[in-house]
Amino acid sequence: MHRPSTVEAEIADELSAVRPGLVPGYTGALPGARAAVLTRLWRGLAHEPLPWIARREHGRDELTLCLADGRRLHGPRADPYATDAYVTAVRLDGVVHDDPARLMADLGVPHAHAFAAELAGGVASLALSRAGSEGGPGAWPARDWEWEQRVVDGHPFHPGCRSRPGFSVAEQLAYGPEHRPVVELQLVPVPAAQCLVTGVWPGWLREAGRVVVPVHPWQAAHVLERRGGRVGEQRLAAHPLMALRTLALPGGPHVKTALSTRLTSSVRDISIGSVAASAVLSDFGAAVAARTDGLLHITRTLGAVAAGSPDLAAVLRESPEVYAADGERVVPVAALATTGLPRSPDWSARFARLALTVGLRLLELGVALEAHGQNLLVVLSPAGEPVRLVYRDLADLRVGPARLARHGLALPELPARMVTDDERVLRRKLFGSLVAGALAGTAGSGPVLRAALESAVRDLPRTPDRAALVDGPLPAKALTLMRLSPRTAGDQWAELPNPLRLPAM
Repeated sequence: MHRPSTVEAEIADELSAVRPGLVPGYTGALPGARAAVLTRLWRGLAHEPLPWIARREHGRDELTLCLADGRRLHGPRADPYATDAYVTAVRLDGVVHDDPARLMADLGVPHAHAFAAELAGGVASLALSRAGSEGGPGAWPARDWEWEQRVVDGHPFHPGCRSRPGFSVAEQLAYGPEHRPVVELQLVPVPAAQCLVTGVWPGWLREAGRVVVPVHPWQAAHVLERRGGRVGEQRLAAHPLMALRTLALPGGPHVKTALSTRLTSSVRDISIGSVAASAVLSDFGAAVAARTDGLLHITRTLGAVAAGSPDLAAVLRESPEVYAADGERVVPVAALATTGLPRSPDWSARFARLALTVGLRLLELGVALEAHGQNLLVVLSPAGEPVRLVYRDLADLRVGPARLARHGLALPELPARMVTDDERVLRRKLFGSLVAGALAGTAGSGPVLRAALESAVRDLPRTPDRAALVDGPLPAKALTLMRLSPRTAGDQWAELPNPLRLPAM
């Protein structure tokens, strides 16, 4: 019998105090949450370049990892594109492990202790998310944030899919989108002379000589107040999106707030450099999207402000809903599984064709999108057909000056980290997010992904980028390696077996 971890028990105790009615649902969700996180972890162990794995032995239905210290770790054959929780236990030198945190602790590799704590917290948070969510797709939502709040499990492949360090149970219930709260943003007035403002900051967020900055209540309580900062008394009701720190204002734009804690892999503050570049980047995105014959819209940044620090900053952005015609719905790709649409091979192929056509066209122009399931949205017709794409949040683009120049596009003044002519970097950015991320997460398995891609790539122009997609291994962020390498800056990568080389269904 599984022994509850200390974290699981602590969450149960907190929950019994703040929302006792959820305790049975939470405890009932724990086994499934462990399997979901263990499946994501097993994917990383099976496919990422972890230095303490000496070799991998592949059987018909089983995989054995031979560790550098002589131990052996056994588990099922690993589908790198599977999203179901199919790994319920693995064996480390014959000892059965059904808890990802205990497995990582027993592996005892460098930085395993900290990562094990993240996994334990992630399991408990995922069980809490599942306990507090409503079941079944139901009717299609009428408002944009309702699509976002249907995404309960978070990142489909990251072992820290629901890791929320620094959030109490009460704060997760109050701010997590899957719990469907209304969040009261705090409005902090700052002297205009102390602010960097780009774009058009609206009049309703200004006072005499001051710029009013929307602040997430978690940020206000844990960062600003502890530093002695002034927190405004006014409030602004908003609905959290799947990014948690980005919220929808009813009938208005989306507001991205600073949240100086790490969720999944990254600290979610807003750099002063990104605020400075936001207006230029928004104009550039619109110019590039105009080259897609109406197949792609990029949400415009309306205004951005930084009040002297990444900890006190905000960005206002168009809602993707503005790009929907009558009867259409704009759905984040991560929420497609909640639409109730049948997962037919034909529909998957049409969606893959649309996404790859747009992604590769922009890549040819010199723009590599970070097109994962959160940034990429699809416009569905009233009949549920994918007709156009919407992309949001340009902060993680990669832009190739040489490619831009070949197509008569000028390179705007962008942060240096975004600019590169390295073909491998550009392709990794797009393929790792779109194919190994959004399309794989939608397909839910390697064979289904293969079927969708096979049909889609036939119609793509025969470019070097297409050849790289079809012929080489598929790049994906090495999410487990990155969490076990805290002193290594930037992304690290794995090479997954190309789904087009997998056995047909």
